[in-house]
Amino acid sequence: MRKIRRIPIKPRFGWAVGLLVGLGLIFSVSIIGLQLPAFVPLLAGLGLTMLFAWAHGASFSLIQSQLLQGLATGLAPLFLFLLIGMMIGLWMATGVIPTMLWVGFQLADPAWFLPAALLVMALVGMMIGSAFTTLATLGVALMGLGVTMGFDPAMLAGAVVSGAVFGDKSSPLSDSTNLSATLAEVDLFAHIKNLMWTTLPALLSTVIFFAVLGMMDPIAVASTTLQRLSSLIQPSWWAVVPLLMLFVMAWLRIPALITLMVNIMVTSLAFLMQGNLTQLSTVLMEGFRSGSQHEILRTLFDRGGMLSMMPTVIVIMLALGLGGLLTEQKILSVVMEPLVKRIKGQSGMVTGVLVTGVLANFMIGEQYLATILPGQLWKHAFDRVGLSRLALSRALEDAGTVMNYLVPWGVAGAFTAETLGVSVWAFAPFVMFAWLSPVFSLLSAWTGIGLQRSEK
Repeated sequence: MRKIRRIPIKPRFGWAVGLLVGLGLIFSVSIIGLQLPAFVPLLAGLGLTMLFAWAHGASFSLIQSQLLQGLATGLAPLFLFLLIGMMIGLWMATGVIPTMLWVGFQLADPAWFLPAALLVMALVGMMIGSAFTTLATLGVALMGLGVTMGFDPAMLAGAVVSGAVFGDKSSPLSDSTNLSATLAEVDLFAHIKNLMWTTLPALLSTVIFFAVLGMMDPIAVASTTLQRLSSLIQPSWWAVVPLLMLFVMAWLRIPALITLMVNIMVTSLAFLMQGNLTQLSTVLMEGFRSGSQHEILRTLFDRGGMLSMMPTVIVIMLALGLGGLLTEQKILSVVMEPLVKRIKGQSGMVTGVLVTGVLANFMIGEQYLATILPGQLWKHAFDRVGLSRLALSRALEDAGTVMNYLVPWGVAGAFTAETLGVSVWAFAPFVMFAWLSPVFSLLSAWTGIGLQRSEK
């Protein structure tokens, strides 16, 4: 019997909107209402979207290939997370992060710790060009130091994440920054310079926010307490080597995966000088276990390993699969295209890009796709109304890049929660830089301050 071939049908606007509303209800009721883990609504949303695609003519083999295509876009960050898990365990075992903590105990000033942590993360993030790497190294150390001093972990994570995101967003070494400039077809350094119209006010406001927060909730930590903890940590000169390697390889623009692999290999050799292969394999897979009798030190040091990243990897894989279906079925495109055609004003264009970036982040959960999709949808519309492509690349960063850290099932949000040990729902209200970036972008669009027009 001849097999009937199913031909996919482009979904209508009403059906696409209905699907997005249904997905939004599933996520909000499951996570906010029932407080279920993120993988539960992701599975439900994946099933609903698969049924939607099948009802619109897609064959099961096509649905599978679209789902796998979504997974393929996230293979690099998924592999990156496993490497970061190994590196955290090794850096703990070889004394790199403990040495960073020891230095922090010597220099810590509780009165200005929150804004100082933010600015240090921002500086290192700009030098490295990767928020993930900055969070997994310096971020872990600052979280341990701040929690020991008595700061609220959610508040502390908000400062740490805000600094890392600013550094990533403002660095010429950053993948997301280069992606936004490439999509808009503008010069990278012109793009970074134009970013400062919204990025610097957002950073300054965030620094003030955390300075006031620190003064309103002062932490009284006796210097003897910090000295006692630092006396339990044995600093090592070796810590300089992997840290220096990280900075040098970043400045040489060596890809992050290669940088981490080299760092892991060198640190593994250092570990083998005091341990054996069995112990090394345990650290790489299960993380470092200090065996300390001091509860605070166990909390600070017992972490890392590939297994620690698996809950994050599972959530991200489901989110990427859902994102692949929504992208390949053109759900978001169908919803946004009528809006793109109807908007005539310059301020409306920037607003549309920001709304699309935020929506894509929450629906797709992948930072790069949430930047690529608005870039493709709005690129020629900016030319039509006489706006410079620099205005487009800045809007892509102000929504597509930063908002992913506020999505519990997003790649950046899930990774940050696992790495810092604080849920997205807890730290999201304090990541002021991520909230303020699109706000200042809107202000620029509606006032015209810093909004680049086309020279043509």
